[in-house]
Amino acid sequence: MSILVQKPGILTTVQDLGRFGYRRFGINPNGAMDHIAMRLINILLGNDENEAVLEMHFPAPQLVFESDAVFSLGGADFEAELDGEQVGNWRQIAAKKGDVLKFAGKIAGNRSYLAVKGGFKINPWLGSASTNAVANIGGFDGRKFESGDRIEINEQLISTKADPRQISASLIPVYSKFPTVRIIAGGEFADLTGESQDALVKQNFTISNASNRMGFRLLGYPLALADPLEMISAATNYGTIQLLPDGQLIVLMADGQTAGGYPRVAHVVSRDLPLLAQLGANDKVAFHLITGHEPEDLAVEFERELSFFRIGCRLQANLK
Repeated sequence: MSILVQKPGILTTVQDLGRFGYRRFGINPNGAMDHIAMRLINILLGNDENEAVLEMHFPAPQLVFESDAVFSLGGADFEAELDGEQVGNWRQIAAKKGDVLKFAGKIAGNRSYLAVKGGFKINPWLGSASTNAVANIGGFDGRKFESGDRIEINEQLISTKADPRQISASLIPVYSKFPTVRIIAGGEFADLTGESQDALVKQNFTISNASNRMGFRLLGYPLALADPLEMISAATNYGTIQLLPDGQLIVLMADGQTAGGYPRVAHVVSRDLPLLAQLGANDKVAFHLITGHEPEDLAVEFERELSFFRIGCRLQANLK
């Protein structure tokens, strides 16, 4: 059971939720940029939510199913077509042997995810299937897909029929080309001038062309520190917002480094990381500062809703 990569697209890699426990060695977690989309479509298919998926950018790949399979798409809408018929995101889709999956155009978002029922056969590295393209390890031979590659599917399918259920709209991130993303103050937020603290949350920022899975460079009114600050390298994470020497900001993304010496002025809350992850060059973002228990409350609320969805999917599967 396999899928043939007929055309590779601009950047298609294997990702899961990331590689954890090795940051002290300088090994970054990698993983899906839009972790919520990945978890949702895996749960929908009855997979473990950490099951490896394909992360696709546009122009997206053209894929041929070399066996019957059930799959799901989530994240960006790339106008998917299976043998010429449009298929939507956030639902199960049945593919027959020989079916061709194409993506006709970018409707919304910048990263689409494909999961298959039963999962892909990927040899993990340090407990994760995620691709580390810098080290050329993990995922599919540590690299993006090329024409002629085949990715094997685990032969664990009980049925190749798609279930009609879909993911509730309340669970799906509200993607936008200009989202407001919630942040918390970083370790060096207080070192900004009062004017810069205000500017961080009152101005709009543009995603620079010099952005990728390592970091999104933002363009806006330059921010400044109240006094010169000498720092030793400090821990960073996916969503850490750093102030660069030119006064501009960079948001570290899924492939970002584990430590850095630039001031950490803020951090994007985990609930809103998918909104940022789906942005592309020239899209805009605004920040909203929250405090106290609100970030944890947002995370707990989502996990509660996700738990209900997970239980519902299991119950429905057991009733068959």
